[in-house]
Amino acid sequence: MSWILNPSGDVPRPPGSTEELVEDPTDPSRKVRRKAANQPFLAYKEYRKKQEQEHQAWLLRKREREEKLSRGETVGPEERDPTAEEEVGLLGLLKFTVYMLLIIVLAGKFFTGSFLWEYDGKWVRLKTYLPENNGRLFSESYLATFDGRDENKPLYLAIDGDVYDVSSNRRTYGPGGPYRHMAGVDAARSFATGCFATHRTHDLRGLSEEELQSVRHWKRFFADHKTYFKVGRVLHPPVDPESPIPEPCDPSKAHVQPTENDLKKGRRLVESKHSVPSHKEHAEL
Repeated sequence: MSWILNPSGDVPRPPGSTEELVEDPTDPSRKVRRKAANQPFLAYKEYRKKQEQEHQAWLLRKREREEKLSRGETVGPEERDPTAEEEVGLLGLLKFTVYMLLIIVLAGKFFTGSFLWEYDGKWVRLKTYLPENNGRLFSESYLATFDGRDENKPLYLAIDGDVYDVSSNRRTYGPGGPYRHMAGVDAARSFATGCFATHRTHDLRGLSEEELQSVRHWKRFFADHKTYFKVGRVLHPPVDPESPIPEPCDPSKAHVQPTENDLKKGRRLVESKHSVPSHKEHAEL
């Protein structure tokens, strides 16, 4: 590998000249020249020799200190071995982490013009870590008052029990918007079926696995959105398992009977989500 570090080679020696030979760092019985390829090994040998000298000097000072202590003389604080390797403690790890974060954000500014590499998701929003109040409980009637018709109130919608503040997008969810039917109500079923006007209900009975997956997708969408924030949960009255399942708004599906598996899933959803709430859960905020 010496040709990489010194592609032009060593300077030719004049005829008859002699070059000093030194002890091989890896084999004391051999002698080697001080050419460029050997310099790293020779330098390391000198370093180790110096380290050993410092260590021996420290041992001597340590013995002298112990002798003074045995004679009852006053001595200073114990000296640390100058050649001992320092362990990376918690402080060192913290410094390394800070330096790496600093390098990452500066690199982002250099390459993309943004300290956060143009990331603008929910995790850089202060409300994600300091929510105003995401533990509120809403009744259905109280949630309906946040449908956007009162401009002095925030705009809320709910999906599968979770209530989100979507005030940042009144054009979409407010009066006159394409998804206005979802404001002020838990219209979880409409997120799966697309029946925005007729399926403004949280009743998920009879939905196929694909439709239930769609509901889960929209729940993740609102939970991870950078400008929508969860503000609480809505308390629904129990759904009667024997009540009719909402009819599809698509005529082609009007006479398609749900499978037994779909009915079982719907019944489990009703039983798990609508257990009798406590007196505290009925409190309207």
